[in-house]
Amino acid sequence: MSAGTPTPDASTRPADRRVSARIGAIAESATLAVDAKAKALKAAGRPVIGFGAGEPDFPTPDYIVEEAVAACRDPKNHRYTPAGGLPELKAAIAAKTLRDSGWAVDASQVLVTNGGKQAIYEAFAALLDPSDEVIVPAPYWTTYPESIQLAGGVTVEVVADETTGYKVSVEQLEAARTERTKMLLFVSPSNPTGAVYTRAEVEAVGRWAAEHGLWVLTDEIYEHLVYGDAEFVSLPVAVPELADKCVVVNGVAKTYAMTGWRVGWVIGPGDVIKAATNLQSHATSNVSNVAQRAALAAIAGDLSAVDEMKVAFDRRRRTIVRMLNEIPGVVCPEPEGAFYAYPSVKGLLGKEIRGRRPATSAELAALILDEAEVAVVPGEAFGTPGYLRLSYALGDADLVEGVTRLQKLLAEAE
Repeated sequence: MSAGTPTPDASTRPADRRVSARIGAIAESATLAVDAKAKALKAAGRPVIGFGAGEPDFPTPDYIVEEAVAACRDPKNHRYTPAGGLPELKAAIAAKTLRDSGWAVDASQVLVTNGGKQAIYEAFAALLDPSDEVIVPAPYWTTYPESIQLAGGVTVEVVADETTGYKVSVEQLEAARTERTKMLLFVSPSNPTGAVYTRAEVEAVGRWAAEHGLWVLTDEIYEHLVYGDAEFVSLPVAVPELADKCVVVNGVAKTYAMTGWRVGWVIGPGDVIKAATNLQSHATSNVSNVAQRAALAAIAGDLSAVDEMKVAFDRRRRTIVRMLNEIPGVVCPEPEGAFYAYPSVKGLLGKEIRGRRPATSAELAALILDEAEVAVVPGEAFGTPGYLRLSYALGDADLVEGVTRLQKLLAEAE
């Protein structure tokens, strides 16, 4: 470009931009990208073991599938239904919420969404105005900041590390609060760390939010996946005075091995749910009726499906933590919930491994995929470089083989 020619940026040449700045700023889902790459390599004949995707390796229970098959044959499911969800499903979600967390809500406070991601976006969109700040504890799931940005909000990160079990303190939250703070994002059990806040910690966070008049979005998708002495505690139940400014996101994906069915929901104050429902009526209309019927069968039933999965997850949890901590330079706290391990690999960065010196966890993850044919997600995707996320929602044999490959490769670091 010759001297004096202006650079074609947003201020001088907006017509040249093919993709809007708002959408162009969205990063691809790192977890889905890693999973897609692992599957592509496996399809090409490579023996890749993937620790990337956060989905149970169990099939959806038969009784749920059979309900969907029957729903396909019923003509009433071939038509539009209310944008906010089937009335009977909304009522069942309200009943399930009382059963599982002790929070009494009305069906009118429920919006059924196309998975948890839509629930999260619509909740933020219904509550945030431009420049409103949302305090987001990190490590965080990759979708949260992107949804906040799409809604016009600003993410304010509060970082926790392995020394605190990846849990933030009220003092950290207060230090991050400003006059522009409108919301707190609170997630327990956590993706990507598996951290679970104690009842006392949940109460302390809730009272702090209530004291300062903040809204809270709490993601309860992993509510049933807790281990040992850990306890899931629902924030609006622990701190009832916060309930009128609390929005809960949940879904059937993790509890019933239904990640591909795409049914989630938002629960909150009636005016917020009405606004989010209006948004959904223009964005997607109703969720697939067949999937909603399957979700109804799932949540109206018992929890035997997740109880069976938990036995396997707990076994794998203990195995992966033990094996990761055997690697010099790796520190992995024991997760108490969800199905992820989040080891620190800072002790390996800068060391030579097969002729390469990874300076970041992203570079280390790329090396691991190339040299060990194991797919992991680097901590950069979750706001905390220097870590890796490994999902242990895969078969026992693959888990052991995958981490054994990691042990052999990373033992070469020098």
